[in-house]
Amino acid sequence: MKVIICGAGQVGWQIARHLSGERNDVTVVDNDPDLVHRATDTLDVQGITGFASYPDVLERAGAEDADMLIAATHSDEVNMVTCQVAHSVFTVPRKIARLRAQSYLAAMRADLYRRDHMPIDVVISPEREVAQAALRRLRAPEAFDVESFMDGQAQLIGLLLGEDCPVLDTPLRQLSELFSTLRAVVVGVRRRGKRLFAPEPGDQLYAGDQIYVMCHEADLARTQEIFGKDVRKQERVVIIGGGNVGLAVALALEEAPDRIRAKMIEKNRQSAERAAEALERTIVLSGDGLDMELLREASIDRADAVLCVTDDDKTNMLAAVRAKASGCPKTIALINDPTLVPLMEPLRIDAYINPRQTTVSSILRHVRHGRVRNVYSVGDAEAEIIEAQVMGTSPLSGRTISAVGFPEGALVGAIRKRGGAVEKPTGSTRIEEGDTVVIFALADDVPEVERLLQVQVDFF
Repeated sequence: MKVIICGAGQVGWQIARHLSGERNDVTVVDNDPDLVHRATDTLDVQGITGFASYPDVLERAGAEDADMLIAATHSDEVNMVTCQVAHSVFTVPRKIARLRAQSYLAAMRADLYRRDHMPIDVVISPEREVAQAALRRLRAPEAFDVESFMDGQAQLIGLLLGEDCPVLDTPLRQLSELFSTLRAVVVGVRRRGKRLFAPEPGDQLYAGDQIYVMCHEADLARTQEIFGKDVRKQERVVIIGGGNVGLAVALALEEAPDRIRAKMIEKNRQSAERAAEALERTIVLSGDGLDMELLREASIDRADAVLCVTDDDKTNMLAAVRAKASGCPKTIALINDPTLVPLMEPLRIDAYINPRQTTVSSILRHVRHGRVRNVYSVGDAEAEIIEAQVMGTSPLSGRTISAVGFPEGALVGAIRKRGGAVEKPTGSTRIEEGDTVVIFALADDVPEVERLLQVQVDFF
């Protein structure tokens, strides 16, 4: 597949890294020559320096025979015009644009992005993706990472194992025997902060391990308890930051059936007034989220969790540290810079949200073809969780999992039969045409997993 990626920033570079690693023909376009050189020096991609919306630049990038264009520059307007030029001049079949401004997103209801208007096939909103990720963190506060699959019936959760975890030093095979009715599979482990790996049945878990578990939605609380996590209902939340992300989270909490009470702190007076007008039950305080007196006014010591989502990473981290020092048990911070993530544990910040990771996952969801329904990027693009429907032409169809011969870095985390029931997969589970599977795959093994799913064959 021939893909043009417009914008070589963090998101564009990660998408290029994913797609070029799967032997796609990728060209990266950016008006910053340093970013283009970084992409061509580190990835197997071609690079074009210039403005992505210029027809001559797209022509040099090979738009005439491109299968897909992904517009992920820092400008909404450039992304929109780039898609328009790609459609009108070069008839590129599929166009994906990242748009941030809420006004443009609201226009989706007016059919602005139809092919006869502004031809964009898929609109990605980083703020909305981040807001959804924040809500998932709040609903599983003991997890450092959370993602939904199979229409919410299966959940991926990331857990840091403490010394008090009751199943340490126990082979995973024995866990399956001890908890035979638990629909949960450990699909990934990171030990001592090093490389992520897919565990084998004989592997044991140790204190300090970061594990990724795929579990049935109904077994979410029990799964966390088995791995030593105290699960309790979130009733009071403090949100620090009232921008697009904070406002979206607060609105969702007001609409949620579990009636979580929220308070918001926003430094910018205009943003605070805008939030106060949009929200009905949320108390909005105007001031600095680092101000201890204001945190006390927000009753931070009685909050179940604090969500720090300002537009500054360091503010988010410091606010989380202060909230923890003031007695808040769970802290979640929005972190854009991946080099700051190793500081989470020493600063005792419980979970973080990476906008780049959520945006990359959202784009990959639409890049994958055929019967792939969902894709989630794990860690620093180290692995992917792929949800796909099994076709009759797939080597998986009609075979047991043990007979398929998955690569070492791939594990089936969940399977939904055609009847709708989600099951815990075992080696003897037979996969049939029409079943939906969720597969954890290390980055190097993604192409082989896609071959097993026959994705490209179905697309073409």
